[in-house]
Amino acid sequence: MELMNRAADLRRARTPYVLATVVRVQRPTSAKPGDRALILADGTLEGFVGGTCAESAVRLHGLRVLETGRSTLLHLTPGDGAGQEDEGLVVVNNPCLSGGSLEIFLEAVIPAPLIYVYGDSPIARALSLVGRAAGYDVVAALPGAAMPPDLSSVVVASHGHDEETALAAAVRSDVPYIALVASRKRGDAVLAEVGAGRERVHSPAGLDIGAKTPSDVAVSILAEIISLRPVSTPDSGPEAVAVAIDPICQMEVAMTAEAITAERDGQTYYFCGPGCKRAFLS
Repeated sequence: MELMNRAADLRRARTPYVLATVVRVQRPTSAKPGDRALILADGTLEGFVGGTCAESAVRLHGLRVLETGRSTLLHLTPGDGAGQEDEGLVVVNNPCLSGGSLEIFLEAVIPAPLIYVYGDSPIARALSLVGRAAGYDVVAALPGAAMPPDLSSVVVASHGHDEETALAAAVRSDVPYIALVASRKRGDAVLAEVGAGRERVHSPAGLDIGAKTPSDVAVSILAEIISLRPVSTPDSGPEAVAVAIDPICQMEVAMTAEAITAERDGQTYYFCGPGCKRAFLS
């Protein structure tokens, strides 16, 4: 319960994490089905899914899942099968295990993109409804409100109320998508006051789909947000996790502050567990 309360706190704080759940074991293992842990982006592992050797593999593949956003089943075995990958499955040969095997589901919990809707116009209200229905997190803000961090989109639909200030703040914050709800003529006049970076603002906001009603315009804006979001590829992500090779068992180890390390001749070595470290130092 304490671990799941911690997970709820992370979701409220919009902190991405991976939930690792032991779903099957073949003894002897120290873990049992239902054991859980959280893996954070800095490599921190909270909870229990097995001994240190299992934790090392869970940390590495948890970080990879966090990068790709694609959940997977991790099968740890002391036997053959290292490197085997299939859709949703990764098999890792861990010779340091006590003899049993583990199957651990790694679930990516990534915050939904955050849309900041500035204003209280009919279009602003419609966009808040449409965005939430599509699975986005939406902050509806009145003129004068502070702009939070971690925004994927800012849409200014205040119809003349403090538009320049909101747009300039979004440009300074390097928000990926910024839009102004206005006619082309009025939009040009507003953007002239924004200054540097105004070319990044989409005005008129939304794709040209012949929108007439506030709800139509909201759909066109969300469609433009979707059309411009970054596209991930199957190969994106794992390479972003820095990896070292355990010199004893040859396992991959994530190079994080949580990793087990030793210094020798000015070089740092990484280990899957304390047993390999002791063998190396001896």
